[in-house]
Amino acid sequence: MSESQNIEYKSSWHEDYLDWICGFANAQGGKIYIGKDDSSNVIGITDYKDLMEKIPNKIKNQLGITAEVNLLQEDGKHYIEIVVQPYSVPISLRGRYFYRSGSVKQELIGAALNEFLLERIGKKWWDSVPVPNVQVEDLKADTFTFFKEKGIKSSRIDADSRNDTPLQVLENLKLVDKNLLNRAAVVLFHPDPEKFVSGAYIKIGFFRTDSDLLFQDEIHGNLFEQVEKTMDFLLTKYTKALISYEGLTRVETYEYPKDALREALLNAVAHKDYTGPYPIQISVYADKIMMWNYGRLPENWTIEDLLDKHSSQPRNPDIATAFFRSGYVESWGRGMDKMKNLCLEAKIPVPQFSCKGNDFWTIFRKDIYNKEDLSELGLNERQIKAVLYVKEKGKITNGEYQEINEISERTASRDLEDLMNKEIFTREGDGKNTYYKI
Repeated sequence: MSESQNIEYKSSWHEDYLDWICGFANAQGGKIYIGKDDSSNVIGITDYKDLMEKIPNKIKNQLGITAEVNLLQEDGKHYIEIVVQPYSVPISLRGRYFYRSGSVKQELIGAALNEFLLERIGKKWWDSVPVPNVQVEDLKADTFTFFKEKGIKSSRIDADSRNDTPLQVLENLKLVDKNLLNRAAVVLFHPDPEKFVSGAYIKIGFFRTDSDLLFQDEIHGNLFEQVEKTMDFLLTKYTKALISYEGLTRVETYEYPKDALREALLNAVAHKDYTGPYPIQISVYADKIMMWNYGRLPENWTIEDLLDKHSSQPRNPDIATAFFRSGYVESWGRGMDKMKNLCLEAKIPVPQFSCKGNDFWTIFRKDIYNKEDLSELGLNERQIKAVLYVKEKGKITNGEYQEINEISERTASRDLEDLMNKEIFTREGDGKNTYYKI
């Protein structure tokens, strides 16, 4: 019989194998055979008498559990069978937690460890864990009013709820468990959730380059306050709005669709892994906005799964439910598609998403193909005219560049080469079929 989820073979005993016993205890249980090779052949051990006393004591003293240790014999060769039962409580070895997955032993750290520990105490989600010593009276009354008004306006809660007390709001959102408020209640409604959750805030900065930070802000308060304040900063301090008038009506056109930015921000807040002490970080550049939060995709998901139609699987369901009831978000996993469509309508590139480990990025890029921004990039009038031509027509040839600017082929070639060096244009085709695109 080969090694599997529940079976491990070792030719001799080593104290490191306590890791494997810990992993079995935290998973589905299993058996370790000492004195067998990887193919399950008995090779025997000579120190079996010493090990029959040593191994049970090691397991009890270092893991705090008991395991069945049996001495077996085949063809005159002795080997030991260690039978480990699964435990419903987390088992650690010198403060480290191991888990058996398939035929591999892995150490649980970071988010995986937190999820494992939560599951062992009967709480699958971080935001559902009760917080002691926090009373309803400690929460912010104005935020409850804000929540109710938004929820009523979006028809997600009844107008009769306007008179609900804070406790009734929390009970309706199922944020109270046996008279204890859970973590979601604290980060959503407490005036200073950082007293209980480090990193529960947002940093935003404006960068000239990756290493040249011009100015920055930190946004604190509960999650509703953070979302509102961050959006206000993004739209008034960190980006510009084009002002126009339709009759007597003032119209503001933002560099990025504000509903797309709000959706990205809400996703970051609702899906953030709050076990990490890291704030959400928003880096604003002249041509892009990069939004980062600490958090992984659901198990076995890829970015492609995220961009396809998918079920909604928030990391913090209680926070997500409160956002839904307030009218902030949808509940059907449509956020990515919504951001994409809003950017297409605004005629800017669709957002880019990436996730490596616990680093999740949402990146918006601005349409820089306008006279003002192109001039700031150092383009001359001929080049700006050509870029705007390609923006409308889709492509341009050397001959067309000469024609619209009334210049020689040599000058056109020099200008086009410069546009490629500035990564504005790319060249495609060969010979007489050569053309240039943005």
